[in-house]
Amino acid sequence: MDISSEYLAHEILDVVPIIMRTIRREMRSHRGPDLSVPQYRAMNFIRNHPGASLSGVADHVGLTLPSTSKLVDGLVGRGLVIRQESELDRRRVDLKLTQQGDSILVAAYQHTQACLARMLTGLSPGDREEVIAAMGVLRPVFSPVTEEAAPGEEHE
Repeated sequence: MDISSEYLAHEILDVVPIIMRTIRREMRSHRGPDLSVPQYRAMNFIRNHPGASLSGVADHVGLTLPSTSKLVDGLVGRGLVIRQESELDRRRVDLKLTQQGDSILVAAYQHTQACLARMLTGLSPGDREEVIAAMGVLRPVFSPVTEEAAPGEEHE
């Protein structure tokens, strides 16, 4: 069967949002009640872009620089993020997760992975192999344009 790239794109556009909704729901459900979605997204971006700038976080989260600065101030105050002077440019401040901040994201990732594993237990061994093969084919196609990652890989 010859499947067109247009049909394949249609299928990806139909299925990936459903998967991402589940991933987001599970990750956010385990982020803790005292961590807002923008804070969680900022931490996730910082974890996967070591030395991220405030403007990079603002672009990712979709907030203004002053709002992002306030958001990051809260994370710094809670001991989840540290600001450090850039080694390359003293005028720039780099952001980095603390061990506590990283632990929060790793716990959310592990919770989500366990949830997905439970959901996938009904797949036959052959279906599991097909999914793994498909992921192997798709990863290099989309990796160059990927912008964010979560602990261990590309989720949020």
